[in-house]
Amino acid sequence: MDLYTAIEERRAVKHFDANHVMAEREEKELLNRALLSPTSFNIQNWRLVAVRDRDLRQQVREVAWNQAQVTDASLLLVLCGDLNAWEREPQRYWRNAPLSFQDFILPAIDSFYRDKEQVQRDEAMRSCGIMAQTLMLTAKAMDYDSCPMVGFDFDAVGKLIGLPDDHVIAMMLAIGKATAPANPRGGQLPLQEVLITDRF
Repeated sequence: MDLYTAIEERRAVKHFDANHVMAEREEKELLNRALLSPTSFNIQNWRLVAVRDRDLRQQVREVAWNQAQVTDASLLLVLCGDLNAWEREPQRYWRNAPLSFQDFILPAIDSFYRDKEQVQRDEAMRSCGIMAQTLMLTAKAMDYDSCPMVGFDFDAVGKLIGLPDDHVIAMMLAIGKATAPANPRGGQLPLQEVLITDRF
């Protein structure tokens, strides 16, 4: 499937085939492509928790408004952001760059993030959002459907997955084979309402 078609056909699907198992090869392909998603300063601050344990999936469903896609999707990912990725051996993010560039970029990373909790959180959320879109479009191109989710108790899911104190949950993403089409689009705003030229 080409990119334009994947963009047009990607929808938030709620009903998945609970018996479909995603091949290990397919999952690896999907996740490796997601790793190509951009992040500010290349700090790769997303962390993916693949919830595989069936009992744990059921517990997550119970704190996610009992939404069936939590347990029925082939793959359930909790997209998390590492708030301190910027200072965890930052040289590894640029290990292939010339030393002259490393000498410039590493202090810049430190200056951009240090003592700026809101920036750290904002960048984690932005990074996870970009990765989520990469995952959804790649899944669609692979003939899978997906459902991005924020309808759950974030604190409860954090406890269930053992979320570290310096991480945040951005969203969950269910991926699998649809058994029912998505609802019709609710109504897209026209471009002229959302596009501003130069100034508000």
